[in-house]
Amino acid sequence: MPLPRSKTLATWLALAGGALGLHRFYLYGARDLLAWLHPLPTLAGLLGVLRVRELGQDDRLAWVLLPLLGLMLSVGLITAIVYGLTPDARWAARHGAGQPPRATGWGPVLGVMLALLLAGIVVMSTIAFAFQKFFEWQGGSLPT
Repeated sequence: MPLPRSKTLATWLALAGGALGLHRFYLYGARDLLAWLHPLPTLAGLLGVLRVRELGQDDRLAWVLLPLLGLMLSVGLITAIVYGLTPDARWAARHGAGQPPRATGWGPVLGVMLALLLAGIVVMSTIAFAFQKFFEWQGGSLPT
């Protein structure tokens, strides 16, 4: 029989390591295919960061890889928000291993608040970077 899983811990794992799939490994174990699909695009995005640091912003491969990091960070943060806002009864039914629902307290709420703040920063940064590179590629300047 599976062990009950903590909503608070799942929320914070998604917040801190959601881009690597840590929350999925915690909830579903090492056999979860979706958990194994998280690290590859995240590491590719980190490779883009390294290429920008070493080769500068004109490296085309870097500006293709960087949005992958933003996307995976966004997925982890959105997952943290969903986990934190899941009602306790639904969480217990899905991940409680037959245990009655229990009140989770402030842990998931604080995780959701931090995830909302970080998600706004990550999403806007990713969009700004992508549009900047798109317009540079199109003609070298932004339309007026």
